[in-house]
Amino acid sequence: MTIYDDITTIQLMNKLGSQREAFLFVISYDMQSNIILPTSEVKSSDILFDFNKNTNDIDNYKFDNLFSIIDSKTITYKDYKEGYDIVKENLLYGNSYLCNLTAETEIDIEASLLDIYKSAKAKYKLLLPDQFVCFSPETFIQIRGSKIYTYPMKGTIDANEKNALDKILSDKKETAEHNTIVDLLRNDLGIVSDNVRVTKYRYHDILETSNKKLIQISSEIVGDLTDNYYAKLGDIIFSMLPAGSVTGAPKSKTLEIIAQAEKHSRNYYTGIAGIFDGKNLDSAVMIRFIEHREGKYYYKSGGGVTIYSDPEKEYQEMNDKIYVPIY
Repeated sequence: MTIYDDITTIQLMNKLGSQREAFLFVISYDMQSNIILPTSEVKSSDILFDFNKNTNDIDNYKFDNLFSIIDSKTITYKDYKEGYDIVKENLLYGNSYLCNLTAETEIDIEASLLDIYKSAKAKYKLLLPDQFVCFSPETFIQIRGSKIYTYPMKGTIDANEKNALDKILSDKKETAEHNTIVDLLRNDLGIVSDNVRVTKYRYHDILETSNKKLIQISSEIVGDLTDNYYAKLGDIIFSMLPAGSVTGAPKSKTLEIIAQAEKHSRNYYTGIAGIFDGKNLDSAVMIRFIEHREGKYYYKSGGGVTIYSDPEKEYQEMNDKIYVPIY
């Protein structure tokens, strides 16, 4: 499988888009390890995907055994706090208004990456054999007709908490975080489209996992594309990368802060993946992510930090996101 850099990837996506040829794309966080496969070539690869029921997973294999993460070696609060303090100092200096801080947790799990892919229930699923599995609830962008949509997802709470929905909607930190991302993604859409508007604001979804229900807060933003956008698919997507919901604002400076604060390589985690079917495009931010590396499994998770954040709560949120959505 050929891995492409950012410039070559943009050129390929523009070419395939102009030809209205369907293709799968997987783009790493740093945009330098990218996969572009016409759907005719996907069939001969081992990659499996299911994006909103648009899937190449047509065999009858199902993994029905219940399993869970049996052990996790989460980074210590002390180690997490070291990165958090770098972020918080930059927030205090005004270098960033929101910074997404992530970490990786070594896990033991009673299943293979394929088993996890087959069992997980999510809007977007992707399996790169022997590399990673992703089961993401978050859309990056969708293009339908001449309109481009994005759905920033910021704000998570255990649905079993008393008055959980009211609590998260009234939380000062969560509101600030969500508003910052909505503003950032409005600006991102404004780079590639016209008449950008927020059509739904802070609506909620319920995400079910093997041991709890989570409330997730999102918004919907839409813009109008020009008629020849097919020939610019690569430019459109890369103009918005890395995804604002998993970086922060202002984006360029916040990327520098993330590089200082995080002790692991994101690799494909928080990159994007999607499918262009020749007419419409659907894509996901690659969160809820398990990586296989040197015989071990690592779950990557994190959350947004603002000036109102509490480090203990952010550490707990990072740990709460370590789950597989089976039920």
